[in-house]
Amino acid sequence: MAKYTRIQVAQTMQETGLVPLFYHSDLELCKGVVEACYRGGARLLEFTNRGDFAHEVFGSLNKYCLKELPGMMLGVGSVTDGGTASLFMQLGANFIVTPVLREDIAVVCNRRKVLWSPGCGSLTEIARAEELGAEVVKVFPGGVLGPGFVKDIKGPQPWTSIMPTGGVSPTEESLRKWFEAGVTCVGMGSQLIAKDILDGRKFDELAEKVKTTLDLIRMIRG
Repeated sequence: MAKYTRIQVAQTMQETGLVPLFYHSDLELCKGVVEACYRGGARLLEFTNRGDFAHEVFGSLNKYCLKELPGMMLGVGSVTDGGTASLFMQLGANFIVTPVLREDIAVVCNRRKVLWSPGCGSLTEIARAEELGAEVVKVFPGGVLGPGFVKDIKGPQPWTSIMPTGGVSPTEESLRKWFEAGVTCVGMGSQLIAKDILDGRKFDELAEKVKTTLDLIRMIRG
């Protein structure tokens, strides 16, 4: 069962502006990554549903967060059907992120009042997602759609909360384009949690990288 309500998760997305995301099958490595992100100031992390037994790794990782990292909200990404969403919610997922808009996922998440962020690539999909109760919609693939897409959406729908994933890097230039376009937060994977950081277990470097990224977001927001 989720520890945090969807409103708490949405508020944290708004307040911090950053959702790091990654996957690895090594539980101890995952603990190091989450703890580094936490030390850097992140209070959300999306564990990507990839690989065999990903749910088992997530369950153990979430128990670690609940015990050792107060206030850390762990969620799951790349969820493609309602059954998988239910499985991860049974393991305490605080939010569910999907690559596409699927109404079966909306139903199971809304039933438990868990935030779900569906991947959308058009205004029609975004409007439908909000009709289904999405607090924050994921613009995906962000690298293809770009900040201009977000700006155009915010014109007719200024109330829409958007999180792009893909096409975001931890530089002032990239972050400024997205936040000035009107995003609520950004999802960032390998651009933030790079392969060399994982391979070398450079957790102090990751913590500093997260801190710098959050500082940039605060500065850009003014």
